[in-house]
Amino acid sequence: MSRTRWRYGIAATALLAAAGLIPAPAHAEDVTDYAITVDPAAKGAKIDDTMYGVFFEDINRAADGGLYAELVQNRSFEYSTDDNKSYTPLTSWTVDGTGQVVSDDGRLNARNRAYLSLGAGSSVTNAGYNTGVSVEEGKRYDFSVWARAAAGTTLTVTLQDADGSLATARQVAVTKSGWAKYKATFTATRTSSAGRLTVGSSAATALDMVSLFPRDTYRNESNGLRKDLAEKIEALHPGFVRFPGGCLVNTGSMEDYSEASGYQRKRSYQWKDTIGPVEERATNSNFWGYNQSYGLGYYEYFRLSEDIGAMPLPVVPALVTGCGQNKAVDDEALLKRHIQDTLDLIEFANGPVTSEWGKKRARMGHPEPFHLTHIEVGNEENLPEAFFARFKEFRAAIAAKYPDIQVISNSGPDDSGTTFDTAWQLNKDAEVDMVDEHYYNSTQWFLQNNDRYDAYDRNGPKVFLGEYASLGNAFKNGLAEAAYMTGLERNADVVKLASYAPLFANEDYVQWRPDLIWFNNHAAWNSANYEVQKLFMNNVGDRVVPSTATGTPSLTGPLTGAVGLSTWATTAAYDDVQVTDADGNSLLSDDFSGDASKWTHTGGGSWSVQDGQYVQTDVAAENTMVSAGDTNWHDYDLKVKATKKSGKEGFLVAFGVKDTGNYYWWNLGGWNNTQSAVEQAVDGGKSTLISKAGTIETGRTYDIDVKVRGRQVTLYLDGQEWGSFTDDKPAEPFRQVATLDKKTGDLIVKVVNAQATAARTAIDLGGAKVASKARVTTLTADANAVNTETQTPVAPVRSTFDGVADKFTYTFPANSVTFLRIRQK
Repeated sequence: MSRTRWRYGIAATALLAAAGLIPAPAHAEDVTDYAITVDPAAKGAKIDDTMYGVFFEDINRAADGGLYAELVQNRSFEYSTDDNKSYTPLTSWTVDGTGQVVSDDGRLNARNRAYLSLGAGSSVTNAGYNTGVSVEEGKRYDFSVWARAAAGTTLTVTLQDADGSLATARQVAVTKSGWAKYKATFTATRTSSAGRLTVGSSAATALDMVSLFPRDTYRNESNGLRKDLAEKIEALHPGFVRFPGGCLVNTGSMEDYSEASGYQRKRSYQWKDTIGPVEERATNSNFWGYNQSYGLGYYEYFRLSEDIGAMPLPVVPALVTGCGQNKAVDDEALLKRHIQDTLDLIEFANGPVTSEWGKKRARMGHPEPFHLTHIEVGNEENLPEAFFARFKEFRAAIAAKYPDIQVISNSGPDDSGTTFDTAWQLNKDAEVDMVDEHYYNSTQWFLQNNDRYDAYDRNGPKVFLGEYASLGNAFKNGLAEAAYMTGLERNADVVKLASYAPLFANEDYVQWRPDLIWFNNHAAWNSANYEVQKLFMNNVGDRVVPSTATGTPSLTGPLTGAVGLSTWATTAAYDDVQVTDADGNSLLSDDFSGDASKWTHTGGGSWSVQDGQYVQTDVAAENTMVSAGDTNWHDYDLKVKATKKSGKEGFLVAFGVKDTGNYYWWNLGGWNNTQSAVEQAVDGGKSTLISKAGTIETGRTYDIDVKVRGRQVTLYLDGQEWGSFTDDKPAEPFRQVATLDKKTGDLIVKVVNAQATAARTAIDLGGAKVASKARVTTLTADANAVNTETQTPVAPVRSTFDGVADKFTYTFPANSVTFLRIRQK
């Protein structure tokens, strides 16, 4: 679809340029004319204070090495190959002399399984996170360690980098013969982000829970959050905090951490593991490939939510694994235990100090309740029937004991498809209060689907958009998300909660992109997406004021492009490729009886002609695209025979191929061979157009037929129609919504212009009596601009506009998000 040459007038031309479909106009002064009409007499949807929030998951080192301010990595020597194949119990540590990690009956406690046995005259040094332990001149840092040694033993603790000492060394005297906690305080004499903490001992010593914490934490509270990161969350003024996941919740073993279960190290996130003294919290393998200490646990999440004035929204496992694991746990006793754990969680959050779990909360320092009102059961389950059977048991138990708690369900991991449709029907039939939707799609998808919730049932379950992002951190991604958010607000009677995801990324430990806030061990910076979210969160309003704007006609030119073949973590063989035009004339024919000279290899993997077939033989390679033909082809049939030989998935047949980042492909046996879908790639970001459950058999040859007619595509598998779609929705670059701030009386006109031309706009306020001056906040930058630690081209600019009237004209800059706050008289 990209770079199509069809034109539909000025507005459509600008639209296509913004979507990367035609070159941008040569003159920056070019403008596109639009009109906005606001109806202040009409009442739109009420917007709840909790409309926008944040989702915290420990991904990209968001907790340890991130929001949790601990500076020592692997402080309790619990790292394991269960966490990451490269890990050992001494990962991030270096022993000088003799020392080994042991796990025996001499341990600190049953849930803290390992400790370091350090020889006399030996020392151990910790490398911290990123480039090292980060300290700032003049700031204080609290050291602590649990140690067991003969009385009279001296521990020497130093903080240094390659240039020398960073603080005066401390001598710590061991005064007891058993395990005891010892403390010291450093004041940094220099600033460094490459520090090392060393603990040496004069005699044989057992060490555990070696810790170094900045004294200057968020609000200087005992929950120990890194100040700059927590302040960035607070600055958003989120209405809720969803935690702790995500894939952490619905993956791994559902057993507890005990001798009876064999001390399971790959467990789902279970809240009882994460409260109480930190040295007694059970460590766990993180789904994202590292260890989680649980120093940041449920109590700290509740405290953070309270501190920033946000509603806590915990997620508990439903005993159906997802995120590629996709297994229903059939253990009635275990299910009942998790249901009871969820009831105990509500008591921990809200119960009186006289209750069992309310008393535990009070002992941790918070006798007052946390006022929990919402709880989510499950996350992105791909087995909707199995999930929902268990969800209903959770909901019934919660309703029986805590009828005021709203229980949230979900609709799987995608925005559409068989799982999505089945899950939604189950939720509707059971009259669920709210359903969590998740999707990560291309910028084009977000620009095309602003109207997604217009047609949702106003009397059905409400929507929690718990995870969404447009697959990038450039400003063009923020623009697409901003355009989409105008549709969320317009439908605030259906979409009650929404949160971008993920929240954090440590630049040296990235498992997922994009992310809202980026950081390292000494600095943090806002992505372009963050600036968009902050602008919306800080200017929500209380009610939608209905408005309309001129739009763009549907696309009518034909879908064009070459054809392609690919695999993903699979080996496959292709044969008898035939491409014919609508009249049956041959455009391409290849039975691979000779070479593969007609094909261009643009992806990974290893392709060769073998026994008259074109074969991709690298089972680990992803996106191994080869393509052939003319990018101007249209109205054609593509036929090919495909055979999976080995691997995790099936095979991919592409059409409408423009280049390596712009194409459509039919992904047969994708998502670990659980479903098939047509995906569209635009500038490298993919979105799903149609999907169905299904698998591809190894060794079986499939006949694939793709018919492209105009903008309609029909797909046949072994002679049977599999599905069809019409891709004719424009990626509308100009979107708007208006809301009313009752407290100030401001009419807030929010306009997104996601194109390379300015939008000269006639604004009709429908007879509203308004002040002539508006307060304006604008985000504008090059579409490809990306904020970094040292450069922030995407940042808000505040100004005033002294030209407001009942009817006036405002020119919105190219590539911009603009909020006009207009005072009503």
